[in-house]
Amino acid sequence: MADQAPRGWVLPAPSLSHVRHGFFTRRGGVSPAPYDTLNCSLASADLAANVAVNRGRVAGYLGVEASSLLGLTQTHSPDVVVLTQNTPVWPTGKGPKADALVSNRHDLALGVITADCGPVLFASADGSVVGAAHAGWRGAVGGVLEATLDAMQALGAGDVIACVGPCIRQAGYEVGADMRAEVLDGSSLVAPCAERFFVEAPRAGHYLFDLPGYCLYRLRRAGLRHISMIGLDTRHDALRFFSHRRRTLAGGGAIGHQISAIRAGAVA
Repeated sequence: MADQAPRGWVLPAPSLSHVRHGFFTRRGGVSPAPYDTLNCSLASADLAANVAVNRGRVAGYLGVEASSLLGLTQTHSPDVVVLTQNTPVWPTGKGPKADALVSNRHDLALGVITADCGPVLFASADGSVVGAAHAGWRGAVGGVLEATLDAMQALGAGDVIACVGPCIRQAGYEVGADMRAEVLDGSSLVAPCAERFFVEAPRAGHYLFDLPGYCLYRLRRAGLRHISMIGLDTRHDALRFFSHRRRTLAGGGAIGHQISAIRAGAVA
C-alpha cells in the first residue's frame, strides 16, 4: 500500500490536483535488480508476483482494485482506447494494442508504462474525463496526443489540462539524421516548426532531440491552454527512474518500467 512506500515514490502534478493521479518512480516496490523496485511492466521477465504487488500498490494509491488499473499493449502508435460504462474491461496483461486510454468511469485507473518515452496525463477541468498517453517520438509524431484530446472531447471533456511527465530530455537523447528526417517529415503539416527541437550533437551526423518540448508544442498546436511538465530526466536520474537509453549505453539487458496513471472523478 502507499504507506509502505518510501517518500517520493510518486510525483503528483499540481495542475492535476483535482483528480487522483501520479507519475510513479521506480521506488516503492518489491522487485529485485534489474527491476528494482516498482517495476510495473507486465511484459518484463520480472516475476509476475512481484509486478502484481507493485501494481497493487499503485492501484491502492489511486483508490481502485488492482484489476481496475488498466494498461495497454503499447506499440508506439496514435491509437486510443475509450472506456465508458458499456465497455468490457480486459483481464490484467491482456490490454489491446494502443498507446492511449480515455475514460469517464470513476471505478477505473488508466496507466501507461515508460522507460524514457513521455507519459502524458490529461483531465477535464471538472475531473469527469481523464486520459493517459504513451508518447515516444513515433507516437507523438503520429498524433497520439491530439487523438487523446479528441477522444476526451468526444466524451464531453470541455477544457482539458495536460501534464508531460518524466522522460528522457534533450541533453541525453542523441538520435541519427534518419530519425530527425522522419520527425520533420511527419510533422510538416501539423507541427511545421519541429526543427527547433533538434540541435547538433557532438558526434558528427547526430542530433539531440527535445522530446518533452516537442510534446508540449503538439499540445499547444492542438489548442490546449493549460499544459505543464514535471521536467525530470529519466536517463540521468537512475535513483528514481528506469531508462532504456541508459541501460542500452551500459551494454543492454533487462529493464523495468515505471507507470503513470490517472482516475476520473474529482477529489473531494
